[in-house]
Amino acid sequence: MSDIGAFIAGMPKAELHLHIEGTLEPELKFDLAARNHLSLPYASVEEMRAAYAFTDLTSFLVGYYESMSVLLVEQDFYDLAMAYFRKASAQSVAYAEIFFDPQAHTSRGVGFETIIGGLHRARLHAQADLGLRAELIMCFLRDLPADSAMATLEQSLPYRDLIIGVGLDSDERDNPPLKFKDVFDRARAEGYRLTMHCDVDQADAVGHIWQALDDIGVERIDHGVNCLEDDALVARLGRDGIGLTVCPVSNRWVTDGLKAAELKVMLDRSLRATVNSDDPAYFDAYVNQNLIAVADAVGLTTAELAQLARNSFEIAWLSPPDRDRYLGDLDAYVTQNSLPWRLLGGPRRPTGKPVPGPPSMTADATG
Repeated sequence: MSDIGAFIAGMPKAELHLHIEGTLEPELKFDLAARNHLSLPYASVEEMRAAYAFTDLTSFLVGYYESMSVLLVEQDFYDLAMAYFRKASAQSVAYAEIFFDPQAHTSRGVGFETIIGGLHRARLHAQADLGLRAELIMCFLRDLPADSAMATLEQSLPYRDLIIGVGLDSDERDNPPLKFKDVFDRARAEGYRLTMHCDVDQADAVGHIWQALDDIGVERIDHGVNCLEDDALVARLGRDGIGLTVCPVSNRWVTDGLKAAELKVMLDRSLRATVNSDDPAYFDAYVNQNLIAVADAVGLTTAELAQLARNSFEIAWLSPPDRDRYLGDLDAYVTQNSLPWRLLGGPRRPTGKPVPGPPSMTADATG
């Protein structure tokens, strides 16, 4: 492992853009199919992986929803989530906010209580056994009617204390944020935090980000790379401290590349960009592999990598004391494990200018 790879491997981090259904590895899918007496259209794990030949978001979603057919009972959702939590913990993820798509399951006859029961039980065990804290974000499928999203929101209310926020995912084509304004207004009134996918290189991508900010009032943008096409939008995101949850390796599967250069520009322009794994079972890259891919592509320094991790805690939906604790752990790690100063370029202020001094990510160095 390279020095940068070793630094990434041990660096405390949060993951904020992770679809739990997108962590369904082929091996587990076969196990669940057998347990639930289902047949799969693949003879082996290798054949299943070979079928992952996505060229865009739409082609990816076809296979993605097909795979969910093996998730039927509470134990399935528990096993799915625990498999991710073990991988994430091994990659030094200290905190995660994970998406789940209830409509993709309730439409198949799976009860909402079954989904939330398995995921919540896994959360409790992840914290007790692995020291990894996780929260749940319920996503609405944007290619279904807004009435379906509203009905799902109402289904969630008995479990309000188990769900931290709501998001919007699936096929963005002809499904702008405004379609769901009433749903998100209701979610805010119920106390949910708000985020929303604005996928990469979609039609009117910049306009959708503006809608998410101005008309929906989200606190974060999931993906959001196309913001760089509009200087006024970049200024707005920076002024309001809006987080951006970028997923480099999935970008490479469904667009024209990692968008690593764009991520570097985001850092240079002081945007609160983060790196996440999205649907890692399909793209064969969990969060550390995403960070390594970007670092290799554009030569990120350990200071820049630490800034990405710092951003992940700063935009997470944490209480101030919890956030400070995670940031303290990150600062201590960077101080103890940074590469030689000449390789760092120095920790960066929001202006992108190096800060004199030793290679530590102190509060002063990041504003």
